[in-house]
Amino acid sequence: MSHPHPELSAPAALPKGGLRVIPLGGLGEVGRNMTVFEYDGRLLIVDCGVLFPEDHHPGVDLILPDWSSIRDRLDQVEALVLTHGHEDHIGATPYLLRERRDIPLVGSELTLALLDSKLREHRLRETVHHKVREGDRLKLGPFDLEFVAVNHSIPDALAVAIRTGAGMVLHTGDFKMDQLPLDGRITDLRAFARLGEEGVDLFLTDSTNAETPGFTPAEKSITPVIDQVFRESAQRVIVACFASHVHRVQQVLDAAVAHDRKVAYVGRSMVRNMGIARDLGYLNVPPGVLVEAKDLADLPPERQVLISTGSQGEPMSALSRIAQRNHNFVHIEEGDTVLLASSLIPGNENAVYRVINGLARWGARVVHKGNALVHVSGHASAGELLYCYNIVKPRNVLPVHGEIRHMLANGALAAATGVDNVVIAEDGVVVDLVDGFAEVSGKVECGYVFVDGSSVGDITESDLKDRRILGEEGFISVIVVVDSVSGKVSAGPEIHARGFAEDDTTFDEVKQPIIDALDAQLREGNTDSYQLQQTVRRTVGRWVSNTHRRRPMIIPVVIEA
Repeated sequence: MSHPHPELSAPAALPKGGLRVIPLGGLGEVGRNMTVFEYDGRLLIVDCGVLFPEDHHPGVDLILPDWSSIRDRLDQVEALVLTHGHEDHIGATPYLLRERRDIPLVGSELTLALLDSKLREHRLRETVHHKVREGDRLKLGPFDLEFVAVNHSIPDALAVAIRTGAGMVLHTGDFKMDQLPLDGRITDLRAFARLGEEGVDLFLTDSTNAETPGFTPAEKSITPVIDQVFRESAQRVIVACFASHVHRVQQVLDAAVAHDRKVAYVGRSMVRNMGIARDLGYLNVPPGVLVEAKDLADLPPERQVLISTGSQGEPMSALSRIAQRNHNFVHIEEGDTVLLASSLIPGNENAVYRVINGLARWGARVVHKGNALVHVSGHASAGELLYCYNIVKPRNVLPVHGEIRHMLANGALAAATGVDNVVIAEDGVVVDLVDGFAEVSGKVECGYVFVDGSSVGDITESDLKDRRILGEEGFISVIVVVDSVSGKVSAGPEIHARGFAEDDTTFDEVKQPIIDALDAQLREGNTDSYQLQQTVRRTVGRWVSNTHRRRPMIIPVVIEA
């Protein structure tokens, strides 16, 4: 199994007849999936998703893939292929289309419908679409695409086989092998086997659950648990799940009908996505079960069900506002039941537990994955991945979609089935398929691109570091006036602090050391304002560190009079 060296240089020119794979997101993290394929001077992009910020990304709304390495080649992009409709696979598409509006979009009916509503929000209406379904073939430039049905936690997911003169690539997207899916649409292993017989030169496989032994449980295994929650709940039931989890919403709707309850959606994305799924026939809404959220309060609590966003503890989500008791019309009462029908995305644990504690504080019974089988993964576990490797028998394997530990575990599974060449790459690491052999050829620039309000890419890691310091260590400002003629401090220092010590007298003992340090600089003829500010910063920083064991942000201002 080959591991990329951290000190890789930029890749050399792609050998004639070779295929280049450039992962720009999703390798080394769970989210912002994006992979670029280059052949014969043309590019094909598979997925363009977002990563949601964690606690160490203060003020950040979204994190995008970094496509700066192909920015000056966007005119060479044949299409953007979207494997399914989850945010971590489609969410960054509007930002890419801002840079080239006419990139053709390829995806299934539901995937493109979910994306369309997002594009309208970004005022991107005139886009080129290729709607495809399993079994379809589509030729775009030098890329011959074939689409294969795969089962996932959202309907209409597709794997894609990419045929070029360099060989065939099979990209699974996110998938699992539920043998009793709620919609009856299973992963097409017959197509996988057929492609394997033709010869898969490079197999890109979902790694998210590679560390989990066995097979991922079926979605149907949750139905009895949801039914039991409804049966045992004497008052209102609130179910929180992803706004795209059509299967889970279907189970809740069916349980509500069985227990004579009415259902309302809460959260803009939930209302929008479930409306799309219903209109396209992916969600069966029994007659009379759905009501407007504001009308639900007219019913007794034992007949109410709310389906809400916020299963990951997102601060502005409906469930978080309910837990904080600042939602417009939903207020937790003693005896309500809240069902968190989702897994915990790594990094979101603290936010989710804050919501659970907030709900429990108001008397709600909270049912979650930690105390009941209320969610199953949408990703293949180790047993399913082994099954796929034995069916496909690929020549080369590139694990994708997961943290480094997930990809290593996936690579080990491939090697155990006899795959001779497993390449472990991370974001930005370039892999070339030449003469049937895949190997790392270099690395392109590939950092995080932060979205902060309407600003895209203006926030840097340095800015986030400053924000973390402000939030954790506080802020000190120091204003000093120096007389350039006499060469002495003529006024100040005036010191103010926030988030550190609100009592300004705290700093009385450091004022004289600041004056002494500045006077010493001025006596030596150093009147450069930047150097004087650095003197103030060092003096205050050393005192604060020694006295208080803190490292606040220090903003010195030196004024010449």
